[in-house]
Amino acid sequence: MDQGNTAFVLISSALVLLMTPGLAFFYGGMVKAKSVVSMMMLSFGSLGLIAVLWVLYGYAIAFSNGGVSTFVGIDGWFGIDTSFIGLSAQVADAAKPAGAFPSMAFVAFQATFAIITVALISGAIADRAKFGAWMVFAGLWATVVYFPVANWVFNFTLKDGKVVDGGWIVHDLGVIDFAGGTAVHINAGAAGLALAIVLGKRFGFSKGITQPHNVPLTLLGVALLWFGWFGFNAGSELAADGIASIAFINTLAAPAAAMLGWLIVEKIKHGKATSIGAGSGAVAGLVAITPACASLDPIWAMVLGVIAGALCALAIDLKFALGFDDSLDVVGIHLVGGIVGTLYIGIFGNGVGAAFGFGWHQFAMQALGAGAVLIYSFVLALIIGFAVEKTIGFRVKAEDEIAGIDTVVHGEEAYAFGSDRG
Repeated sequence: MDQGNTAFVLISSALVLLMTPGLAFFYGGMVKAKSVVSMMMLSFGSLGLIAVLWVLYGYAIAFSNGGVSTFVGIDGWFGIDTSFIGLSAQVADAAKPAGAFPSMAFVAFQATFAIITVALISGAIADRAKFGAWMVFAGLWATVVYFPVANWVFNFTLKDGKVVDGGWIVHDLGVIDFAGGTAVHINAGAAGLALAIVLGKRFGFSKGITQPHNVPLTLLGVALLWFGWFGFNAGSELAADGIASIAFINTLAAPAAAMLGWLIVEKIKHGKATSIGAGSGAVAGLVAITPACASLDPIWAMVLGVIAGALCALAIDLKFALGFDDSLDVVGIHLVGGIVGTLYIGIFGNGVGAAFGFGWHQFAMQALGAGAVLIYSFVLALIIGFAVEKTIGFRVKAEDEIAGIDTVVHGEEAYAFGSDRG
């Protein structure tokens, strides 16, 4: 067992876990001052719930023994191998070395991916969602969408004595997705679109309906997200080696270029380059480089960043053109950015890109894989969302939404200005 690689995977896991509180700050700064607690709790609630579900049965679904032969890993549904209670009965076995690091280190690493994916969706329903309803949706969506889709993409498993390179999307279709452009960003973006449709528009929905109440809070979130993303992308190599180094530098270069791309579009459209635009552009670049971080030279990673930043800056206006209220641009950044990064591999990817004479087969497979995840996630999220709405109700009362939902839903205020609290 390689202690260096073990440490690398464990540290990467901690970095990715930090992304969810970072996301809470990123989203929290962009909503109304009287809704920031509610917004941040959607991320923290996801952290608590999905971590528990992952230990109980999520890992078993995503990394069942069936590998590419099963659609949703049904043979491992109730735990690793045949254990109904999941990881707890398998700690001794899972702690044995698996190549360069213990299996349990990989369990922890993938848990953080599940957590952040679910939390990402919440930005689409800011200012109007019930916390309890969100938790029900999050648990159901993770169970029937994220865990199976993780099986499709990430299920690196042992089959006939050989390591099978991912689930059916990666192994059978040949899709290249190094760190989760499909399983994480397209998956979450499609679900965000579905929930935006289910919950409907905020009152007074229009351009400029709300301005970020705390820009520094949002920029702090961007900083934490970017910091954690090095673990997300470089950590997906599962070894401290040359490929991890390429993923690391691309995770620096692409978001930096995307920030510039977003700001250029913003300056042309509105005459000003904003700090929120800079942060959003960086996140768009991080999203786009996620599937491609090990498949591009740094120069082409920066080209991807500029393209993704510019396209996502334009895509955030889709909600006004098409009439859905994606509050914090989960669709415009994560769905669009994930698609751009996934397809870009088929054009400029090392050894596979059409631009380098390798034909359009890889591009077609990238599109097919992206489309499969998008449709599956959107349809299931729509069904689950409507079921929650029609049973326990997903949206808060109109008067609570207008006033701000922190005190109604959580009995707390983010800021105690004017009070006698010290």
